[in-house]
Amino acid sequence: MVKIIEATGALVTRFLRYQGEVALLMLETFKALFLGKVRWNLVGQQVVSIGFGSQLVVIVTGAFTGAVFAAQSYFKFSEFGMDSAVGAVVSISMCRELGPVLTGLMVAGRVGASMAAEIGTMKVTEQVDALRAMGVHPVDYLVVPRTIAIMVSMPLLVAEAIGFGMLASHVIVVYGFKVPGAWYMFHVVEHTELIDISIGMIKGFVFSILIVMVSCHQGLAASNGAVGVGKGTTAAVVVSSLALLIFNFFLSLILNYMSPLGSN
Repeated sequence: MVKIIEATGALVTRFLRYQGEVALLMLETFKALFLGKVRWNLVGQQVVSIGFGSQLVVIVTGAFTGAVFAAQSYFKFSEFGMDSAVGAVVSISMCRELGPVLTGLMVAGRVGASMAAEIGTMKVTEQVDALRAMGVHPVDYLVVPRTIAIMVSMPLLVAEAIGFGMLASHVIVVYGFKVPGAWYMFHVVEHTELIDISIGMIKGFVFSILIVMVSCHQGLAASNGAVGVGKGTTAAVVVSSLALLIFNFFLSLILNYMSPLGSN
């Protein structure tokens, strides 16, 4: 019994310490963002790497998610004679949940792992210490440009995933299942509101902060050579993905409560 209590206490302590470390990194990052020197050339490089480099995986994810969700919805809705309502269901689902969540998971897997591996390699090869020796703060040089870049890129990637998901669903339902295109678009326009799109963009912005903070923290905390870099990279993807899913639940409740639909 004592061992169980000790193990539980150690686990809780590690969890709280980890949260504190990430929170301190976030505080230091935003302090440097507003009070320090922003290296816009590095920000531009990271925008290309994060935003432009993630387009293909986001487009494929959004398109095939929208297509398969539309097909499955049609199969069930057609039993009740509600074929044209598929567009509204797919649109709201892509805007509020599927678009931001799946985009966040894809970016966490691609960009989060890259950030953790790059910064972790610099840490174990003492390049981070070299930056400090030259009077360059590692957070200013490594974390801030990535933070700005991913905060700019993620909402745009989410919008791209939503757009291609809706386009693919339209092609599948209208041209594949012969649902009247006018009715399909009518339901999409009638039931998709600005709040639905705004929720997706807000979630994308919040997810970007989670991904960059967790990934950069894992990179800066790396040790023990290549083994430590590998473990940090894996942890960055796993932790950021779990944090994204957990925060998505609470964001959905909060944003839905704040929206006109949730207040009625």
